[in-house]
Amino acid sequence: MPYPKLDRNSLDIKRLADRKNKVYIERDHISVNQLPRDLTAGGMSLIDQTVSRIKKARELGRSVMLTFGAHTIKNGMAPTLIALVKEGWVTHLATNGAGIIHDWEFAFQGKSSEDVRENVERGQFGIWDRTGFYINLSLVVGAYEGLGYGESVGKMVHREGLDIPETSFLYEFARNNMGSDPGRAAAAIDLAGVIKHFNLSSGFMDIPHPYKNYSVQGNAYALQVPFTGHPMFGHDIIYNHPMNHGASIGRTAESDFLYFAQSVSNLDDGVYMSVGSAVMSPMIFEKSLSMAQNLEIQRSGHIDNHYILVVDLAESDWDWDKDGEPPMDNPAYYLRYCKTFHRMGGEMHYLTADNRDFLLALYQKLK
Repeated sequence: MPYPKLDRNSLDIKRLADRKNKVYIERDHISVNQLPRDLTAGGMSLIDQTVSRIKKARELGRSVMLTFGAHTIKNGMAPTLIALVKEGWVTHLATNGAGIIHDWEFAFQGKSSEDVRENVERGQFGIWDRTGFYINLSLVVGAYEGLGYGESVGKMVHREGLDIPETSFLYEFARNNMGSDPGRAAAAIDLAGVIKHFNLSSGFMDIPHPYKNYSVQGNAYALQVPFTGHPMFGHDIIYNHPMNHGASIGRTAESDFLYFAQSVSNLDDGVYMSVGSAVMSPMIFEKSLSMAQNLEIQRSGHIDNHYILVVDLAESDWDWDKDGEPPMDNPAYYLRYCKTFHRMGGEMHYLTADNRDFLLALYQKLK
């Protein structure tokens, strides 16, 4: 007997256009030429070292991965992230579900970041029409098209719309492919079910994104550089909307995890930067490196020469690379993400810095 479920279809979903927002991308974005403010001499030296490793990695054709939390997007760092990708310094971007959402809201309406305390009190946090509808729909469509999570949203932003097939075509596709490609056939049936439930018209669904030049995932899609999204179920506001479809999230997020792992497999002599992501980044990295290492060992090799830089606001003067793991009576021991990354081999450093200062300094020194 299944447990009772909350009925999302009965929610009073408000207009996104009526939501108060705290960040406006045209006003609050940070120019790539703005000078970093609060970096120490030691911090600048570590960034210089990272720049040298990035340049060497690109010369060798190795991965340069930049994984970040949602605040990097909310802080207006899209221009710098886009420049790092456009100029070929970074080969893979990754963020969590909230990073995907803020980036999309900026592209769609030029503003994001609601007041969580106020809106939870009103029973309205995250219960907005456009964000929940369009992002979830892009994932259902993307799952059918065989795309990843960030790729699905990035494609919608770049093309400013979605292709909605005829349900008859989807059912026929499912019948013809259920033996050879059952996962894709199931995704086609899922999409047909969503189209019927929401009474969607077939053809191209026009979804203007007037601020798409600020979208990191939209630009990454256009440049064919992986921008992967790594959500956790129930963590993001799109789960509040009736359009939310778990199987589609699973299919697209699984693809992104494997895209991510493939980039990790090319990390020997490469660079991995983790910026403001205490949980998602270290957790997906350790599993990806383990799989990549497994395959490399089967080829009689080993991934040893990767360079990891972890950037966050927490203070720590512990030299992880020189002194190893700190004792349990040292506060640095409880920087869990540092402990995880230090156990990943290679060379790891920790930098106490605001993501804005770090990324600005990194880009300007690479230039």
